[in-house]
This record gives sequence, structure tokens and C-alpha cells, in this order.
Amino acid sequence: MTERIYTLEIINPQLFYGPNNAHLNLIKSKFPKLQFVARGEEIKVFGDELSMNDFATGMQVLEKLYIKKGELNEHIIHEALQIGYTDTDSENVTTAIEDVMLIGTRGQKIKARTINQRKMVESAKQNDILFAIGPAGTGKTYTAVALAVVALKEREIRRIILTRPAVEAGENLGFLPGDLKEKIDPYLRPLYDALEDMIPSDKLKSMIESRTVEIAPLAFMRGRTLDNCYVILDEAQNSTDLQLKMFLTRMGPNAKLIITGDLTQVDLPKKQMSGLFRALKILRNIDGISIVELDTQDVVRHKLVKEIIKAYDKADEQI
Repeated sequence: MTERIYTLEIINPQLFYGPNNAHLNLIKSKFPKLQFVARGEEIKVFGDELSMNDFATGMQVLEKLYIKKGELNEHIIHEALQIGYTDTDSENVTTAIEDVMLIGTRGQKIKARTINQRKMVESAKQNDILFAIGPAGTGKTYTAVALAVVALKEREIRRIILTRPAVEAGENLGFLPGDLKEKIDPYLRPLYDALEDMIPSDKLKSMIESRTVEIAPLAFMRGRTLDNCYVILDEAQNSTDLQLKMFLTRMGPNAKLIITGDLTQVDLPKKQMSGLFRALKILRNIDGISIVELDTQDVVRHKLVKEIIKAYDKADEQI
């Protein structure tokens, strides 16, 4: 008889056992040749070696599904154990796990919703630097933040750093009330909004206080080495050539960068060229750097946003 000890390090024990041990009893029913002794975070399993291997595989899949979906119920347990009878690298596991990136704070399923958003997800897995370029409403920032949150949950990285240039869109920053943080926060609000969709507010506040999640203006990146983290530069079209070069060269050995931008909405002074234009031109053919271009077909906001973008594009062509 084989004996193994399984420790609940990722799944909360209370969730794992379920109400009145319903989840544990379901797992037991799937493995009639095994005996379980569960106490807190530690589960001792005895029995047939083949069944033990199936159980271990099923638990690996269950952890991955739990991380992706942010919840645990009888359906997810059944799905994980059913898949676990095959292979953790099987096509079934890939489909089950990657369909939903994670479950949001309102119970919504967060996933890539368009072809180019899915390209973003795949490119981020295969490359350490990803440029996501496209018009407003295409989900560039939201998808990027979701990728970072998933990586943090799966312990691939230790921190998330979100940044954007504090460039005024026809407004005067100096005349806004408050201290520097209060003046800068409105520029970073879209990043906060995305995070608040994916991480409960109390937990997000704690993560910001511990600097597990950091949100800061682009200028604050100077002189740093960004390692063991996911770094997202949003609104990169408003960075200068020197700023973007500075940002890209902050990259440490175990880091991933996503740069998002909309080349049709540059708020820099008219004589100042966007650094994003040059970066896309000179970095396009470097291995490890991917460029995904989104378009009006990827717009996921109100249906009128797509029509507005088309109308402006048509008007610009006539100038």
C-alpha cells in the first residue's frame, strides 16, 4: 500500500473541503481504491499506486483551474478529475484551463474575446516583450492586466508594475488640486479600474501597500532594474523616444513587458514625435519581441465606439 501526503498550498482548505465536506466526499467517490485522512492543510492518502498517480494528476489540474477561475465548486472538481485521468499536457487540459483567464470580482469570466486579443495571450506566453497596438476600446490594457494578474496568481512572477506617461490630453496638470499623487492618479485610473475588476478591493489595497502591485508614472521607472515582475506600459504613444528606450532597458532577467498604445491618439506636443513609432520600426524583427495589431473588429465597448473610430478614420483619409 502506497502512502503520500498532499498539502493544500494554493487552494484554501475551507473551499477545498466544501460545505459539510461535500467537495472532499466527491473526490473520495472518484477514487474508491484510496483512503483519505484530512486534517487542516494536510491530506494523507493511502492505497493503490495507479489510483494515487491519477489523484496527484487530478490535483494538479484542479489547482490550475482554481487559479484561472478563482472559485471552486463540484462542477470544477468533476471537470479537473475527469481531465486528470488523461495527461496534464493534453489538449483537453489546455482548452479547459485557458478558455477563461480568471474570474473577476463580480463573478464575470475574464477571457480573450476577439482573435487579436487571443493573439495577445499567445504572444505573451511565447515572448518576453509584447507590443499591443490598436484604437480605443479594443481591450489592450484590460487583456494585458489580466495576463499579469494570472501570472501573479500562478507565482510565475512576484510583482506587477503598471505605468503610463503623465501627459496631459488638452488639460493643465499644474492647475489640478492636490499633491503629486492626487494629480497623477487620474492618469492611472484606467489601470486601477482593470485591477479592481480582477482583485477584491481589500486584497488589492493590501497588495499596493506591500508593493506587490505598483502603479506609477513612467518617469518613476528611471534608474531601476525591473526583475521577477510583469510590467505594463499603457498609453505608450505618449512616451518620447528617450522615455521608451529608458523603459525597455529597465528589463531584468525574469521579467515580461507589455507595451500598449494607440498611434491615432498622441497627446505629445506637435513637434514631438512619439517614441512608439520608432520602437515599432526598429524592434520589429528581434526574437522575443512580438507586435500584435488590433483594429476596429476588436472593439469590445459600446457598438457605437466601432462606428465612431471608422468615421474618424474615413475623415482623416479625406484631409
